[in-house]
Amino acid sequence: MYGKCTRYRVKGIPGVKDRSFDALQDAKTWLAQAQTDARRGEFVDPRDGAISLKDYIATHWWPTQSGDPSTLERIEQRVRRHIVPHLGALPLNSVGTEALRSWKKRLEKDLGPTSIRLVWATLSGVLQAAVEDRRLARNPCRARTVRPPAAAPGRVEAWPPERVLAVRAALTERYRVLVEIGAGLGLRQGEAFGLSMEDIDFDEEVVHVRRQVKMVRTKLCFALPKGRKVRDVPLPSSVAKSLRQHMELFAPVSVTMPWDDPSPPQTPVEAKHRRPRTYNLLVTGRERKAINRNYFNSYVWKPALSEAGVIAALEESAPDGSRVWEPSREHGYHALRHFYASEQLEAGESVVSLARWLGHSDPGFTLRKYAHFLPRAGARGSSAIDAVFA
Repeated sequence: MYGKCTRYRVKGIPGVKDRSFDALQDAKTWLAQAQTDARRGEFVDPRDGAISLKDYIATHWWPTQSGDPSTLERIEQRVRRHIVPHLGALPLNSVGTEALRSWKKRLEKDLGPTSIRLVWATLSGVLQAAVEDRRLARNPCRARTVRPPAAAPGRVEAWPPERVLAVRAALTERYRVLVEIGAGLGLRQGEAFGLSMEDIDFDEEVVHVRRQVKMVRTKLCFALPKGRKVRDVPLPSSVAKSLRQHMELFAPVSVTMPWDDPSPPQTPVEAKHRRPRTYNLLVTGRERKAINRNYFNSYVWKPALSEAGVIAALEESAPDGSRVWEPSREHGYHALRHFYASEQLEAGESVVSLARWLGHSDPGFTLRKYAHFLPRAGARGSSAIDAVFA
């Protein structure tokens, strides 16, 4: 190839684009490696990895993502806030271990270990897609020399019964039954907000957990419970009594909202899937609408925690009028679910039954999460051995 800048071109390998070289030996070396990789199905052209990470995400990765809308929203936030601003300008094949070490150090200034692990997993998913798209030879997020921080140590702690009752007493009467639903049935917050009159079978003493109220892009909609798994939960008589009393004071309200995704449908299939559905919700807000979790947490739940002495009182509002409470993630509505689990295990219920009632697909996860709620398990085992050899 005289007079065309580069003198030697490698071409004719199936599935491999032509490439030119200045030196004959460079061309031969690349030819041998490319032929070997092509036969193995492992050929990666460096030129395909020259696209920036930002452009690859926007053009090739994000348009192919699907799944639960609220999950996609969280993934999009991680990409927009923590990945693209720091690594987006780099070519894909320049995102190596050195870049990841610098990025990890930068994230540690603003995020905790758990959040960093989530962001790391998102980036690893992007780069693994690039590997499978033949743009990268390997995923640098899986290198041994750089890893996300270890998960923060700690274990779930259950509220004592006195605290549950104190928070219940501090809530206004409209929302008080939510304590029984969380602590007496083990429902998640969204599932409690989505519980309808038709889900309660007083005769069979069971509650059918069929949906949740969730927020997608600041708008509310109905959806299946977490993991898209419906389940049945035993209904204790005390909780049944509280539910009946609540319905006498506050009649169930018919609420209509889209299903699964509140955004306008783009296809007939989406329109059919997202069509609005109506349920007679057991607990609603003052405006007789489904409860917005952000409003509930800031203006209902945390004031009750403060009055019950669980968290410090709110001294003043932020300049923009918002209410800024002290961080209290461990005292969220989910604490009632932990209380439910602790009481069931303390009473001797099996882990398998508890996993089914909580909606866990793997009883092993339930055991790992709540095993420390079995303080007397060793004593019962010792008593059994003593009964044999005494």
